[in-house]
Amino acid sequence: MSESPAESTQDIKNDTPTQTPLEIEIEIVSEEEMALIDAALATATRCSQLSSSSAISATSCFPSSQLLQRNVRSIQSITLLAKRRLSGICGPDEPDIEDSGHFAMTQKRNRVAKSFLERFRKNRALSVTDIRGTEWCEKQMEFMLLFGKPRANKAMKVGHARHVKLEEEVITKVKVPVQSFEDRWAVKFINSINGANQLLSEGLTRELPLFGFIEGVWMVGVIDEIQMPVKETDRNPMIVDVKTRVQETLPTESQRRNGRLQLMCYKYMWDNLAAGNFPSRQFFDFFSLNPYHVLSEEVRENTAKAGYPAKTLDDIVRFYMNAWNMLPPAHNQLLLRYEFQKDQSLLGEVEFIYDHDWMKSRIQGCLEFWKGEREASYIPDEERWKCKYCQFASVCPAIGKPESSRSPSKTNSDSIPS
Repeated sequence: MSESPAESTQDIKNDTPTQTPLEIEIEIVSEEEMALIDAALATATRCSQLSSSSAISATSCFPSSQLLQRNVRSIQSITLLAKRRLSGICGPDEPDIEDSGHFAMTQKRNRVAKSFLERFRKNRALSVTDIRGTEWCEKQMEFMLLFGKPRANKAMKVGHARHVKLEEEVITKVKVPVQSFEDRWAVKFINSINGANQLLSEGLTRELPLFGFIEGVWMVGVIDEIQMPVKETDRNPMIVDVKTRVQETLPTESQRRNGRLQLMCYKYMWDNLAAGNFPSRQFFDFFSLNPYHVLSEEVRENTAKAGYPAKTLDDIVRFYMNAWNMLPPAHNQLLLRYEFQKDQSLLGEVEFIYDHDWMKSRIQGCLEFWKGEREASYIPDEERWKCKYCQFASVCPAIGKPESSRSPSKTNSDSIPS
């Protein structure tokens, strides 16, 4: 059972929120699928009655044996459709929805299946991790949404522990009870404000949360590290991400590309916030929040101690926007730092320049999948090595297919910046 807001607590760090996972309701069989199944069964029943009571009409179209075969095929195709949508497995050789008859075709036109964005991120924001995971492999992301994320392995746990340690070097956490969703969001904004203030005063902060409206969707992210430049002539903060490696080698190009996209998303969000692009009214409406809800006493006490007393969530959002207005755009040069997990030694640093057009095209490609504008694409042949490390490999239709029969992912086949 999920924790109610009144019983939960969140960390106010003197700079980052603990992101409390929300319960995701997984829709096992959608309304559309049930309607199609009912339609197929109804059609089969009507046709069976027709063949027994009006043999002339039935046989004038086709023999009764063919009618039965057609009805069976219709039911089977609808069942396959339901199973296919449940598991996310679909292939070019499987029966299409048209096999279910004219009524089912009408249902397909009249009913639009819910997108992954509506099903799994309703009243929530997409995260930069969502975008990164989609770029890595859309089919894997589809499986994770439908079946749940794989359990964290040892390498993931070690990497998480390393990030916690880095965070604790510069941030002190304070537990704050929250009594409402407005309180919970207030804590997230407070942590972002504190992080921005720490960056300006100390020149460094870690685990900085971002919330913004990007490409028509709400998006959230947490930046590993932000540094103010040492040179006084350069005041643009540099975004840094720390990656831990099990192997004592630098990652492959596809892994570095995935990391570059992540940091470019942060830069894109940062620059939008620094430019004052935060539609607060849309924010309250999308997340169904009351801007004038009076925050809990504990939350108000913490804001007062931090130097910006606030009574309502609307007050906090205004402080959030003001804090970002004081920050300049992020530096165009971004940094990926790779560490060896065994001894935390530095394997190498990869610096690269922000490419707005490339980043934007990748985000838009990922959003096509999330909005249901197209089905999930398979990874290109040259990146099929990823399947060896995928927990869903045993159920993925890509496994065992000849490479020539697989259509490469549009979002993964574009040119990439060096």
